[in-house]
Amino acid sequence: MNWLAKINFRTVVMRLGSFSSAILLLVILAIVFFCGYRLGNFYHGYQTQTLAQQKARLDFIYQQLAEKTQHINTLEVELEVERMANARSQQTLKLIEQAHFQVKKELAFYEKVMAPEKQANGLVIDGVTLTKSQSPAHYRFQVVLVQQVLRKRYAKGFIELTIIGSLNNKPTSIALSELTILNKDDLSFSFQYFQIISGELTLPENFVPETINVAAILPKTRWQKYNRIDHSYPWLKSIDNITQTSP
Repeated sequence: MNWLAKINFRTVVMRLGSFSSAILLLVILAIVFFCGYRLGNFYHGYQTQTLAQQKARLDFIYQQLAEKTQHINTLEVELEVERMANARSQQTLKLIEQAHFQVKKELAFYEKVMAPEKQANGLVIDGVTLTKSQSPAHYRFQVVLVQQVLRKRYAKGFIELTIIGSLNNKPTSIALSELTILNKDDLSFSFQYFQIISGELTLPENFVPETINVAAILPKTRWQKYNRIDHSYPWLKSIDNITQTSP
């Protein structure tokens, strides 16, 4: 490699001459420029191809995004339509329930007037009111008794209440006497036209009420025959000054 170190531009010019050296230099420069040009074209083609691939991939992603967005918009429209249809259905169902309740109420009224055989000498249980208090599982109740037939004598007797439900997921029936401090005298009635019997009760823990059964009992006396009428009322899940009338 020592001979390569001894070669310099002046030595080349002296050996080849000025003209030949110039020609050699031009040839070398032409080769360098040609190689650089070819190498630049190669990288330019590679970059162009890479950019085209990236552009095609980006266009595909944009197309997929547009399709997904359109699909989401379609689903949102369908969901809104379903919500509107459900709201209309709920409103229609509510109107039907109200109409059904009104029909049952009117039917119950006409039965009281036109079907005295379903009553105990004209005595009917007109309705039960349950009101939830501030204390947990504590309720106030009212039972309204009415005589539909005018009588000279008073209707005398007492009422019995039974709560039907489930305690710890087992069917259970609990008498009012187990839920209140009221005694039989507090639940007795004696009236000519109507009377309201009221009191308070506390449900046991883990008890889920479903039905409240009310019985009006007229014991046999010198002035009246023995009669008993029973009615069942659904125990509403949300009770707040809601009156449950006889079906």
